[in-house]
Amino acid sequence: MRPRPSISKASQIFQGTQKPVPPSEMAAAGVSLRATILCLLAWAGLALGDRVYIHPFHLLVYSKSSCDQLEKSNAETPKDSTFTPVPIQAKMSPVDEEALQEQQVLTAKKLEAEDRMRAAEVGMLLNFMGFRMYKMLSEMCSTASSAILSPTTLFGTLASFYLGALDPTANRLQAFLGVPGEDQGCTSRLDGHKVLSALQTIQGLLVTQGGANGQARLLLSTVVGLFTAPTLHLKQPFVQGLAPFAPITLPRSLDLSTDPDLAAEKINRFIEAVTGWKMNRPLTGGSPDSTLLFNAYVHFQGKVKGFSLLPGLQEFWVDNTTSVLVPMLSGMGTFQHWRDAQNNLSMTRVPLSENACLLLIQPHCSSDLCKVEALTFQHDFLMRMKNLSPRPIHLTVPQLVLRGSYDLQDLLTQAKLPTLLGAEANLGKISDANLRVGKVLNSVLFELKAAEEEQPIQSAQQSEVLEVTLNHPFLFAVYERDSTALHFLGRVTNPLSTV
Repeated sequence: MRPRPSISKASQIFQGTQKPVPPSEMAAAGVSLRATILCLLAWAGLALGDRVYIHPFHLLVYSKSSCDQLEKSNAETPKDSTFTPVPIQAKMSPVDEEALQEQQVLTAKKLEAEDRMRAAEVGMLLNFMGFRMYKMLSEMCSTASSAILSPTTLFGTLASFYLGALDPTANRLQAFLGVPGEDQGCTSRLDGHKVLSALQTIQGLLVTQGGANGQARLLLSTVVGLFTAPTLHLKQPFVQGLAPFAPITLPRSLDLSTDPDLAAEKINRFIEAVTGWKMNRPLTGGSPDSTLLFNAYVHFQGKVKGFSLLPGLQEFWVDNTTSVLVPMLSGMGTFQHWRDAQNNLSMTRVPLSENACLLLIQPHCSSDLCKVEALTFQHDFLMRMKNLSPRPIHLTVPQLVLRGSYDLQDLLTQAKLPTLLGAEANLGKISDANLRVGKVLNSVLFELKAAEEEQPIQSAQQSEVLEVTLNHPFLFAVYERDSTALHFLGRVTNPLSTV
C-alpha cells in the first residue's frame, strides 16, 4: 500500500487533530469549515499515493521555481519605479466597452486546462466570500430595499490590495481570501498575479458565447480608480499588475484633505465622464487624512434571448398593498425550474449565454423574502441546482436597471475586521509613503434587457406551459458554469428604486 500524502498543520487544524486556532483568527480567515475540509480532501485525493504534499490551492501559490526566481530578483533588482498620478482634471478617451468585450472573448479562446482549473479554485473562494459579505451587506441595508453585490469585484478588490501588501497585512489578507498560509514558506504564499489572472479568465468565460462565431451577448466592464493625495507616489508594478482584473485603471491625484465632499464630487464627475455610466448615489466624502481611495466600478448588461418588452407598464407589487408600474420582459421556452414546496420558494434558471446563467428565486409569499434569502444564499447554493428540471415556461420578469454602491471598509467592520485596511496596514508594494486608505468603494450598474433582434424561443403547446411571473419581490444571481463563479447576488424589492 502506498503511503498517504503528508497533512499540513492547517489541514490538521480544520480536521480537528490540532489545537484549534482562536475564534478571532478563524473569523479573520473567512473560510467556511465545511468548504475547507472539502477542498483539502479533494486535493488530497489528487495527491494520493505521492509522498510530496500538494497545497490544496497549489495553482494559486508560488511554485518552487517562482520562489527561486523571486528570491534572485529581490537580491538583484533595485527599488520599484514610482510615479505621481496626473491631476484628476486630465482628460482621456471614454471607455470603449465593445473593445473590452472583444479582448475578453479573445482571452477566453486562448485558455488552457490549467487556466480553467485555476479559475475554478478562485471561483470557489470568491463564492464563499460573496455569501458572507452579502450577508453583511443585507444586515446593513433595510430589508425593504433592493440590494446587489458583485462577489467577483469584491474578491478582485481584496486581491488587488493583497498584491500591494507586505506582511503582516499580506498574511492577514491571504487568510481572509480563504487560502491557508501553511508554514509561511514561499511555496505556501498566494501569488496575487495568478489570482487576478484567474479573475480575468472568469470574466472572459462569462461573456463568451459558444458557437462558431464566438460572439458575446453580454457586456462586463470593470474600471478601477486610484485616487491619491497630490504628493503620493504609486509603484508602477502594482498599478500594472491590476490590468487582468481591471483593464482600465485610472490613477488620478486630487486634494483629499481640505474638502472631502468636494473631492468626492470631482471623482463622481470624472468617472461618469470617462465611462458614461450613471452610478448610484454620489460617493460621499471620506476621512480628511486619507491618501488613497480605491474605487472599483463594474457594468453588466445582459440581454435575454427570445424575450421581448411587453407593451405598456405592468404592475409590480412591492408589498401586499402597494404596487408600482414597471417595464416587463416576457418570453416562452424550456427553462430549468424547481418548486420547493417545503421552503415555499421557486427557482428558474435562464441562460444568458452558453456559459452564463441568470437564476431567479421567488418566494411564494412576499413576506418570506428575508427567510428565503437567508436559506438560499449560502455555501450550498449551487448544489441546489441539481433539483432543477426542464419545464416549458412562459416567464415574465421586470426589466432591470440596478445601481448599487458599498464601502468595503464598512463590510470589513461588520465582519469584525475594521483594521484590515486601516492605518496600520502595511501596503509597501503600493507606495513607499505612509499610506492611509480611505474608502474602498465597489459600485455596480446591472442591466437586464430583452434581445429584441432575436426571434422568440419556440415552446411546447400552450396548455403545457407553466406561467411564472415575477411581479413581487424576488432574489437573483448571475453565475458562470465552468468556474461556478458568482458574478452578482441581488434582491429586488422595487425595480424602480435605487439599491
